[in-house]
Amino acid sequence: MKLFCNKIASALQLSFQQVHHTLQLLDEGATIPFISRYRKEMTGRLDEVQVSAIESLYIKLKEIAKRKETILSTIEEQGKLIPELKARIEDTWESTLLEDIYLPYKPKRKTRAEAARQKGLEPLAVTLLLQREQDIEHYAERFTGKEVADAEEALKGARDIIAEQVNEDERARNDVRNQFNRQAVLTSRVIKGKEEEAAKYRDYFDFSEPLKRASFHRILAIRRAEAEEFLKVSISPNDQECIEN
Repeated sequence: MKLFCNKIASALQLSFQQVHHTLQLLDEGATIPFISRYRKEMTGRLDEVQVSAIESLYIKLKEIAKRKETILSTIEEQGKLIPELKARIEDTWESTLLEDIYLPYKPKRKTRAEAARQKGLEPLAVTLLLQREQDIEHYAERFTGKEVADAEEALKGARDIIAEQVNEDERARNDVRNQFNRQAVLTSRVIKGKEEEAAKYRDYFDFSEPLKRASFHRILAIRRAEAEEFLKVSISPNDQECIEN
């Protein structure tokens, strides 16, 4: 509770006591309107918006704490919970970062990459990634056999392994997120044959705009039209720049 109080107080620029007393009242079952109207002496006169913000952060922190318990337990069962990793997980209170840390250890169904590893293609993936072979197709023939028909299949499996490694790499994921934040483009196109029904969304029949410049009401309108199956919508960064980074 003390940790939660400190974090919430810091995030909302409130005193520890204000947060502590508010959480006590919430845990006792008091409602937000009741706390803000009738417990002002305990909360330091927090209004309904502030009490609601405290509750939202409290719920989020409890969910993260529970998630961390699951993550720590799962990694420990794998025998991979080294002290440095454990400390990093325990110190992380941001959901996206926490999931990035966990991703390489997260149990998953058999993927194409795992199938490729079982066929002995991981060394080929390493070689392909490091770009140490000039004639990679000839080199890939070494990995053909009973389970791999030809060099093309071997290379496909190696690329599956590399794709999974990149997806699970924390730095790569952050780089893509940064590119997304800076350069993502919101695009919408009308679905063929829906032009008449979707007339009120005419402005977005052939629309493209950098996401960071798109107004909130415009995004809502486009998303609504997508949900009504009038528009095809995509939000994506510059693929080439993501690859180069």
